[in-house]
Amino acid sequence: MKTTDIVIVGGGPAGLTAAISAASSGAEVTIFERSPQIGGQLIKQTHMFFGSEKQYASHRGFRIADYLLDELNKYKDKVKIYKNATVLGIYEDGVITVDLDGEYIKMLPKRIIVATGANEKIIPFPGNDLPGVYGAGAVQTLMNVYGVKPADKVLMVGAGNIGLIVSYQLMQAGVEVAAIITDLFITGYHVHASKIARMGVPILSGYTVKEIVGEEQVEKAIIAKIDKQWNIIEGTDIEYDVDAVCLSVGLSPLVELLGQANCELRFISELGGYVPIRNLDYRTTNENIFVAGDITGIEEASSAMVEGYIAGLTAAKDIACIHDDYENKISDYRNQLDGLRSGPHSGRLRQGIEKLMGGNK
Repeated sequence: MKTTDIVIVGGGPAGLTAAISAASSGAEVTIFERSPQIGGQLIKQTHMFFGSEKQYASHRGFRIADYLLDELNKYKDKVKIYKNATVLGIYEDGVITVDLDGEYIKMLPKRIIVATGANEKIIPFPGNDLPGVYGAGAVQTLMNVYGVKPADKVLMVGAGNIGLIVSYQLMQAGVEVAAIITDLFITGYHVHASKIARMGVPILSGYTVKEIVGEEQVEKAIIAKIDKQWNIIEGTDIEYDVDAVCLSVGLSPLVELLGQANCELRFISELGGYVPIRNLDYRTTNENIFVAGDITGIEEASSAMVEGYIAGLTAAKDIACIHDDYENKISDYRNQLDGLRSGPHSGRLRQGIEKLMGGNK
């Protein structure tokens, strides 16, 4: 049985910043990351971030991962990082079990921070299991991590920030984007949509995928207009000869470990699905487990990083490892979150957080 002060499940933006806060507070930290690389979604993001200087505005995501790792390296005597490490369970006695590159280990930490992020949603339609139907994250991984061109011509489904950004990245990689479709309206930032429009890619609102055609892989995508009840309007079909369809239709928080650990979960659609009940310190209803990042509700990576800083500070304080500048840092991070969530695009998010928090301050 191995021991440590704080285990962090997930080495993405929230996990890394949580580790920085906890280690700088004096806690011993162990990070388990199931992928072969540290950085999570950051390592596949080649676009420049918005926000303020404190959230690395104007820097590209993969560079931000490097900055966070450099910062974490200042506390290398306090931090252990395990890659190819999948946390299999969190049990009632506080023990966690891990598949560490094929080796089974157990660890008993004093506190746990779960920063597992989210997984991609899919939508049902005939042919959605054909090779060539991707999630947007998978396309980013192929292109931006491994340098693989995923297709020659793509239909993008979804006009949020991810769908718009990945469409632009596809074009940068030499892939033709036949069209971007969305069932409602464009939800991404105007700057991204305008860039796509200037490049001649049509963005069609009120459409869905009717069918994907192909023998052994995607050969054709058929879309159709839908009414207000999401029923397909016959006679509105449009066909595209494409060899890939990219789905950017939302994310769902990865809360399975929290469910196993008896953390109370609540379904809040504005936050992406089931999320853990937590307080302002990001402590769940299991007093030894804290959370940060997309597992608390789907937001931008900037917010995930700030949440990680808070969770790392508060989890460390809970075991008497109190940062020298704790009060000022906590106040600053909470103000940063308020700023990130204050824009017109964040109204639905704010509603979801209000539903989640209620009297659970």
